[in-house]
Amino acid sequence: MPSLSAFFPAYNEERNVPMMVERMTAVLARVADDYEIIVVDDGSADRTGAVADELAAADPHVRVVHHPVNRGYGGALKSGFAASRKAYVFFTDGDGQFDVAEIERLLPFVPEYDVVVGYRLDRAEGGLRKLNAAAWNGLVHRLFHIPVRDVDCAFKLFKREVFDMVRVEAEGAMISTEVLARAVRAGFRVHEVGVHHYERRHGTPTGANPLVIVRAFYELFKLYRRITADGARGRA
Repeated sequence: MPSLSAFFPAYNEERNVPMMVERMTAVLARVADDYEIIVVDDGSADRTGAVADELAAADPHVRVVHHPVNRGYGGALKSGFAASRKAYVFFTDGDGQFDVAEIERLLPFVPEYDVVVGYRLDRAEGGLRKLNAAAWNGLVHRLFHIPVRDVDCAFKLFKREVFDMVRVEAEGAMISTEVLARAVRAGFRVHEVGVHHYERRHGTPTGANPLVIVRAFYELFKLYRRITADGARGRA
């Protein structure tokens, strides 16, 4: 690739950050002529920010964005999108549940497609979370006609110009749905590729938090009304 920004949000991930930066460095040096790695420290209460700063001081390819307070997953992704400077933008989660090397599964579909996203071939989660995810994806597809089966898979690659045209507002778990829904409405081409999903080694997941789930459904219907209104005004 000519140039690539890769970032991941990190909230209390001090043990995962060095591993993620090491993996990204090895992979991006192989697949991109020019690259940067951005760690978005989302108001962590542990040493995530300090560890990320140490890595950035040792490698000019690494940068850190700090949130003084925790803004949530959507806020962290928005900061990552805004901070990315290269021709393509890739993001994944900071918990190590995806193999960064599998970005090579996405690259053959660039530049034919503007957005190339992963879907989890075998989710490393319990049966209830898989059932909830299936119901969620079905509802999202019905409302927004997004041509993917795993809208929240945290393994996505975009052309940078997507974010020049798409206005993203969500601060919570709705961020992936909003980005893809607005990209589709703006006419960007989307393709989906299977990637593997692994057990988390360190840290505590927050996606199953009941408050996160309730907020996601609240934001879903707010987003539907907002996008419908924007469509009537001719905006993506």
